[in-house]
Amino acid sequence: MSTPQRAGTATAPLTPRPPRPHRSDNIEPRVPGPCRTVEPTRMTGSAGIVRSLEEIGVTDVFGLPGGAILPTYDPLMDSSSIRHILVRHEQGAGHAAQGYYLATGRPGVALATSGPGATNLVTAIADAHMDSQAVVFITGQVNSTAIGTDAFQEADIVGVTMPIAKHSRLVTRAEDIPQALAEAFHIAATGRPGPVLVDITKDAQVGEFEFSWPPKPELPGYRPVRRGHPRQIRAAARLIRQSARPVLYVGGGIARADASAELRELAEVTGIPVVTTLTARGVFPDSHELHVGMPGMHGSVSAVAALQQSDLLITLGARFDDRVTGLLASFAPGAKVIHADVDPAEISKNRQADIPIVGDLKEIVPDLTEELRRDPDGVGMPDLTGWWGVLNRLRETYPLGWTEPEDGLLAPQKVIQRLSELSGSEATYVAGVGQHQMWAAQFVQYERPRQWLNSAGLGTMGYAVPAAMGAKVGDPDRVVWAIDGDGCFQMTNQELATCVINRIPIKVAVINNSSLGMVRQWQTLFYDSRYSNTDLNTGHGTVRVPDFVKLADAYGAVGLRCEREEDLDETIRKALEVDDRPVVIDFVVSRDSMVWPMVPAGVSNDAIQVARGMTPDFTQED
Repeated sequence: MSTPQRAGTATAPLTPRPPRPHRSDNIEPRVPGPCRTVEPTRMTGSAGIVRSLEEIGVTDVFGLPGGAILPTYDPLMDSSSIRHILVRHEQGAGHAAQGYYLATGRPGVALATSGPGATNLVTAIADAHMDSQAVVFITGQVNSTAIGTDAFQEADIVGVTMPIAKHSRLVTRAEDIPQALAEAFHIAATGRPGPVLVDITKDAQVGEFEFSWPPKPELPGYRPVRRGHPRQIRAAARLIRQSARPVLYVGGGIARADASAELRELAEVTGIPVVTTLTARGVFPDSHELHVGMPGMHGSVSAVAALQQSDLLITLGARFDDRVTGLLASFAPGAKVIHADVDPAEISKNRQADIPIVGDLKEIVPDLTEELRRDPDGVGMPDLTGWWGVLNRLRETYPLGWTEPEDGLLAPQKVIQRLSELSGSEATYVAGVGQHQMWAAQFVQYERPRQWLNSAGLGTMGYAVPAAMGAKVGDPDRVVWAIDGDGCFQMTNQELATCVINRIPIKVAVINNSSLGMVRQWQTLFYDSRYSNTDLNTGHGTVRVPDFVKLADAYGAVGLRCEREEDLDETIRKALEVDDRPVVIDFVVSRDSMVWPMVPAGVSNDAIQVARGMTPDFTQED
């Protein structure tokens, strides 16, 4: 018999940190500006780094010191307004900074030393780049005179990150530091958000200069467009009025623009169905009658069918990613395309746009709504009664669900559904990558923006724990769940030590199927069940390697295990009652559970399967 248990012996309770001010869902990004003038003061470059961060408004940074960044860590010790979180691996600092940004809307900050410290940030930089996240990475570099000599811990991190960052810059003079940092935050947070790397040589950090604020940005050619062209807005409104089967295809750009309220108004004014991609979950409430689901490889049948059968895609901040479109040539074959995005490079990159609109969705969406309300031609909104009849039948016929496991172990979908139901929409959910990520996207009820964090574009295993840590630092009043797989968890669980020592009480739900689950699913479906190197042996054998409950105890966290459905609610409630340290729950689930629906890679979305060998015929709906 298995009952919820706490690992080992009880440890003395940690003293909670004093509560910090609550931060709302609609926090505006903090972009450096001339909020106040600081008279010239002589200081070292490293003191200038810290002072610049303070003037910009940074309150929390994540990092790990080393020789080339050491000069900056000395004045950081004296800072009264910046809290430094000492991580156990630089990748953890990067993901934590990502989680901080996603939870607050303010740029996250990660610090690292040169060489391996900087290269350990590369995965997080690439991840932030793929998912358009404003994070500033500050790295130390060897002395400028040693660059190019293969000096100890030298790496050309600017060259390494140029393809995976919005901007990368090397600073070799102390006097350039304030301007470099002010520009970094401005670039990261404006236009299409993205990661910016500032690499600062050691001699620039120890050199002296006259610090003053604010600096004068010098960014020739960098002028992000905010307002959509009125002519394009009018053309889009005309096309919407002429459509019979329109769909609002909503991507992460709506989340980055903080345009959830504007999106809802547009949808309710028009009555057009809404689909929200993996990075857009929560920007439109799941409970809203106009929401028809998440599209893509593991999307709902109703959402996939809506896109495939539409005659107009109103694409807002989405990029026609292959995981949404399937075989691109067969995606939404009868649809015209309105494509609005702040990044002109995304428009018509994968799918030709009939009406392109470049600008900030915070401005474009309300302008489009107002134009539709104005209706200068007196055409009115299209009658979507028949279209909704099709979509409602699909929603009723093919709801999300699962098959109960035959091995008597927990259904992972049920675990995640109960997490959602017991924790509610005020909680924040962070997922790693794999089956558990897709189940979290499907079976958590998302009702608000910033509720869902995950690594979508890069698909980084190990993302969840440090990103949840960053989210909790940024928005400490919320319950933060890291929904992780046993494979992902073993990549970054060392950050539990960071959480324990810094009183960051995240909760970790390990969906433990003793496997690299998504890879195993593909091996089942496409490799004749030849399970090559996907067995992790963490919970289904006689020996648990490792025992996650004991591991949690070793870190000073609370460890619980749940193997039976009758213990599920009690275990989750126990975790929710703990607020002074992290909690890790080892949910032992069936390794044979699969993620459905599924569109196999490289085929049309029309080939979506709701179970193995079962394809719904939604193309004939009318």
